[in-house]
Amino acid sequence: MRKKRSALLRMNVANIIRILRKEYPKYRSPSSAGWYKEPYLVLISCIISLRTKDEVTTAAAKRLFKLAKTPKRMLKIPLSKIRNAIYPVGFYKTKARRIKEISKKLIEEYGGVVPYRVDDLLKFKGVGRKTANIVASYGYGIPAIAVDVHVNRLVNRFGWVKTKTPEETEFALMKLLPVKYWIVVNKLLVVWGQNVCKPVNPDCFNCKVYKYCKKVGVPKKYWKSS
Repeated sequence: MRKKRSALLRMNVANIIRILRKEYPKYRSPSSAGWYKEPYLVLISCIISLRTKDEVTTAAAKRLFKLAKTPKRMLKIPLSKIRNAIYPVGFYKTKARRIKEISKKLIEEYGGVVPYRVDDLLKFKGVGRKTANIVASYGYGIPAIAVDVHVNRLVNRFGWVKTKTPEETEFALMKLLPVKYWIVVNKLLVVWGQNVCKPVNPDCFNCKVYKYCKKVGVPKKYWKSS
């Protein structure tokens, strides 16, 4: 019975990811990190994005990267200019200092190269597991599962996992998902969580994965009648 449930769950996962891949082009990119491939730019854009709306993050990152795109160059930019470039992102003063600190550490300890190992990335102040996994996956193409509030919410609603924190969710998904889905699952679920499966008033009536979703925690008033 357990093997049967496991097989059905994996089939459910495959169906949802297949559908979301088809739907993804209809919506905008989930974050500024998705616009960059260079590990340093991915890392810094993630730092900027914390507790900030995507459109604000994207504009701020573009302004900053016009000034500097490498750790060495970033260290030469006055702190005040970095602050002005990323304003009005949340906690812009703290983030400006963090960008300087990260750039300095990269030069002094890593030869100016962003490390690809998650454990090494976590040694940088201000870098959590989500950011480290985004850098590994977007910046280096290394299989990693970045879990933010959208991913955490959706996989619990779908019934894929039963977890409370993003870290618990990350490790649960690593056991559940085939490695081929590790990188793509973040961008697919973030876009779906922002546009369809919202935290409040989820659009179940227009959801393409409705029949595969267990709707855990979703009030029945949002469910389809059929």
